[in-house]
Amino acid sequence: MKHGKKYVEAAKLVDRAQQYETAEAISLVKKSATAKFDETVEVHIRTSCDGRHADQQIRGAVVLPHGTGKTVKVLVFAKGTKLDEAQAAGADYVGGEELIPKIQNEGWLDFDVVVATPDMMGVVGRLGKVLGPKGLMPNPKAGTVTMDVTKAIADIKAGKIEYRLDKANIIHCPVGKASFSEEQLEQNFTALMEAIVKAKPSTVKGQYLKSITLATTMGPGVKVVANRY
Repeated sequence: MKHGKKYVEAAKLVDRAQQYETAEAISLVKKSATAKFDETVEVHIRTSCDGRHADQQIRGAVVLPHGTGKTVKVLVFAKGTKLDEAQAAGADYVGGEELIPKIQNEGWLDFDVVVATPDMMGVVGRLGKVLGPKGLMPNPKAGTVTMDVTKAIADIKAGKIEYRLDKANIIHCPVGKASFSEEQLEQNFTALMEAIVKAKPSTVKGQYLKSITLATTMGPGVKVVANRY
């Protein structure tokens, strides 16, 4: 893969063989963000879990102290008074069964997070094939299947992110934007890492986190010392 001049210059700042302390890694990541837009800073965590086993699955959510820097659109599936509650709490879209064909047939996906009340999961379940692969299916572990729609929306708008293993047993999460201060990025990163360490399955033996890499959307990866966690 051929990289542009800016990437090549940014990559010179980073020793790919070295694992950096968190603060230094964040400093390097910020320096290597050279795109014309405000790049997202992401963390990629390789675990020793085997996601094929139910008892080694990792899934949860954490509210980042400084948010993600992204405006998140929330869709809420609810009925009755919960519809009004969701609207009052600032949901971008609210509805029920009538939204199913719009998503299924018209491919409408203009939202980032889906929240559903438990009594709507039978309806939302029909969207499994569409929402599942995109990581949009509401889930009790992530706090997106709940009767407390007000809290769910407030948390999401405040910067709540979901973390989960992908097929390669890696967790990918945003921890802010390149325009954030180093301190804000470090506090967000620490909040995420604490949540993931807490979520360690009891059946995983040996080193839990094999590698941790920070990178901006267009920048090179910077390895963080993994055995701190």
